[in-house]
Amino acid sequence: MYLIGLTGGIASGKSTVARRLYEHGAVHIDADHLARRAVEPGSAALEQIVAEFGPGVLHGDGTLDRAKLGEIIFSDEAARERLNSIVHPAVRRLAAEQFAKAERADPHAIVVYDVPLLVEASVDHPFDLIVVTSAPRRTQVRRLVEERGLDPVQAAARVDAQVENTQRLAVADVVIDTDGTLGHTMSQADALWVRIAQEAAARRHDGSD
Repeated sequence: MYLIGLTGGIASGKSTVARRLYEHGAVHIDADHLARRAVEPGSAALEQIVAEFGPGVLHGDGTLDRAKLGEIIFSDEAARERLNSIVHPAVRRLAAEQFAKAERADPHAIVVYDVPLLVEASVDHPFDLIVVTSAPRRTQVRRLVEERGLDPVQAAARVDAQVENTQRLAVADVVIDTDGTLGHTMSQADALWVRIAQEAAARRHDGSD
């Protein structure tokens, strides 16, 4: 298995790159989807969240009220860290299960793990390559306003709440610049796929995969 960690700030084009790699044949695993699974009713993580933050973070049907929890943690770093200490290990376990499943299905699978909080969550899976999508702050804010309907103040707050992009770039093996046209982003993703496919083939040839 060839494992890629794909990360980037909010509205930095990460989903576009993930979709392109999937179209080329990669297995796509989405950390946000795993995070939702990790806190489903009946899960140990949800029970811990309720114990930590109270039953007010639940909807009437027992599911997590993300908006209410978000209000609690958004401006409280200590609360956010407590939440992360519950959710991140659960997501890591689910991700490891998904990697193993993909490898069982195809020992030579190319897996893209789409993980926004790779740096913040200290995600330490044995990645063969870490790819970072990068766009200037002004572009991220503009996309959140135009594509997701946020007002500019909300959009700026969302961007600024994340880790500095320099910290992501420090761990990157490959940086995809998404500030240009969609075609420019796609061409970089296509070139990345060629590199990945060559490296994966070389590993199969020398028997290290």
